[in-house]
Amino acid sequence: MRQRAARDQQRLDSGAAASPRDLENLQREIISLAKRQSDLEDVVLEVMERREAMQERVQELTRRVESVQAKAAEAEARRSAALAEIDAEASKSVKEREIVAGSVPADLLKLYDKLRSQQGGVGAARLYQKRCEGCRLELNITELGEVRGAPADAVVRCENCMRILVRTSDSGL
Repeated sequence: MRQRAARDQQRLDSGAAASPRDLENLQREIISLAKRQSDLEDVVLEVMERREAMQERVQELTRRVESVQAKAAEAEARRSAALAEIDAEASKSVKEREIVAGSVPADLLKLYDKLRSQQGGVGAARLYQKRCEGCRLELNITELGEVRGAPADAVVRCENCMRILVRTSDSGL
């Protein structure tokens, strides 16, 4: 467009246009080309401004992504540490359970394992202040009398949830 406008201006300046009508057409074309060039330059400026704004937005989003990735990496590290701690604790608990299970009579251990599978992982519950800690229900007077009257080595079960009741010195009995 610039080349065409320069060429037309050169024809106009050189006097190569033979008639006044050609001169007028050249002048109109030069004005039209100048206006079109101005419009295109405005479009280019607008595109450049939008491009600049988009580059700033990309930089901002890149910073945010990096921040989120850093937080995710930190969370993964904490999760890995927690899982390692849980695994160590579980291993310790399994070993402790094996030691305790070795001292429990086989029939009682079988009953406990059966109850544990039926009761969502809890086969025995503490009796505390007249309440079964497994089902959280208070034992009635009759049940408490039976528990009090049972020998210390007897297996006592909750009438509500059927779990083995563990009697301790702070059971309140």
